[in-house]
Amino acid sequence: MDTVQRDPAIESLSVFDMLKIGVGPSSSHTLGPWRAVQRWLSELAEELAEESLGLHDVEHIRVHLYGSLALTGKGHATDQAIALALLGHQPETVDVAAIAAHVSGLARAGTIELVPGHTARFEMANDIVFHIDARLPGHANGMTCEATVAGEPRSASYYSVGGGFVLGADEIPGAKNFLALPHPSQSPDDLLEHCTTRDCRIADVVWTNEQEWRSIDEIRTGLSEIWAVMLEGVYSGCHTDGMLPGGLDVRRRAAPLSRRLLGGDDAPTAGEWVELIQRRDFRFAEILQWVSTFAMAVNEENADLGRVVTAPTNGAAGVIPAVLLYHVCFSEQPVTEAGIIDFLLVAGEIGTLFKKGATISAAMGGCQAEVGVSSAMAAAALAEALGGTVEQALMAAEIAMEHHLGLTCDPVGGLVQVPCIERNTMGAVKAINAAELAVASNPADARVSLAEVIKTLRETAEDMSDRYKETSQAGLAVNVSVRVPEC
Repeated sequence: MDTVQRDPAIESLSVFDMLKIGVGPSSSHTLGPWRAVQRWLSELAEELAEESLGLHDVEHIRVHLYGSLALTGKGHATDQAIALALLGHQPETVDVAAIAAHVSGLARAGTIELVPGHTARFEMANDIVFHIDARLPGHANGMTCEATVAGEPRSASYYSVGGGFVLGADEIPGAKNFLALPHPSQSPDDLLEHCTTRDCRIADVVWTNEQEWRSIDEIRTGLSEIWAVMLEGVYSGCHTDGMLPGGLDVRRRAAPLSRRLLGGDDAPTAGEWVELIQRRDFRFAEILQWVSTFAMAVNEENADLGRVVTAPTNGAAGVIPAVLLYHVCFSEQPVTEAGIIDFLLVAGEIGTLFKKGATISAAMGGCQAEVGVSSAMAAAALAEALGGTVEQALMAAEIAMEHHLGLTCDPVGGLVQVPCIERNTMGAVKAINAAELAVASNPADARVSLAEVIKTLRETAEDMSDRYKETSQAGLAVNVSVRVPEC
């Protein structure tokens, strides 16, 4: 897998590291490079300040993309993310409807104003360089940011390691953000031990850990905002028709499916729309269609540079909202706001175990590391929400991940559309199935543990050909005939 130095003993990950509000279509190819450019500008400013210089002394900017960032960067909007970062926009707040205008304006200008009153040369067509035949040594998603100051180039390299996480060239994962937690869990066994010792749920352990970063009110508010973005993504996706951009001619399906399931009825807000669904009686087949609709809605928004939540990545952003909304709409007992927050806490914690023990990057592990991990996160959260024990929740995560092992990432045309959107529906359905199966089972009878599945994911990722890791060099990406711009 990646050759970036790893020391799992020092990683401290919050639920908010796993669930981030951002813009589609890819956390590793969009959010990661966005954050890398922001970090580089900040570090460059500090470096120049030590020499009594500043960003106003920058004459020219160039960004070099390598590996998967180069091979599928255009289809994944990496160039647009770089442009938005240079323009000073934030992924959480940028007006997604104005992204195209922002990017085209920068492309026409040929310069970038890093500080008021000073411009540096930056021609998007030439100064974002896609090195499709090269990669940096540390990770498949490598990039080098370069600035010319007083005629001399200054550069720094970064790696987008999945889920919007960024590492410097020689940085150890988690080293900068180490925090001694009351209940640190590097493995499922650690988490189980904490829960057993305290005689509590997974959510209770995570609540305690999260308070090392934030107050209780901040945790509640932050997770409520994350749920609001998830729900709005479903609602928007279920109310938007048309073709997705990029040239694949993929037609949005969530909106017509939603209309058909509701018989043409509708509601003006996401909350009222959910209530409308809750009041209806649906057959099993229709509930299954709703789960698929929820997942597709989010990922259609993601493919159209809409606002979504990395969960744990953008490419898998539809799984957790779909499973949580299934729980809200179709469970026998009403789901409270506290229940929604606990669901997200559990899902996020399970995601940290996969990031620490394996990978959440499709460029390193294929889609098993994205939709597979997301399915496991959702399965554990649903199992605990349904009243399952800690052991049953971990079993649910294991079942969901076990049946995603080996899943490749082969985006057609380098776009996060085919097969990505439908794969989220499969991940959501598997999560629900895994949770129900686990809650109805005795974990003592299980022959496979979550720890073993995480280890297997890591080993499978290491053995998988790079052609099946978000490079669009094999699988459906080469066997499906398309007419799209070169990616």
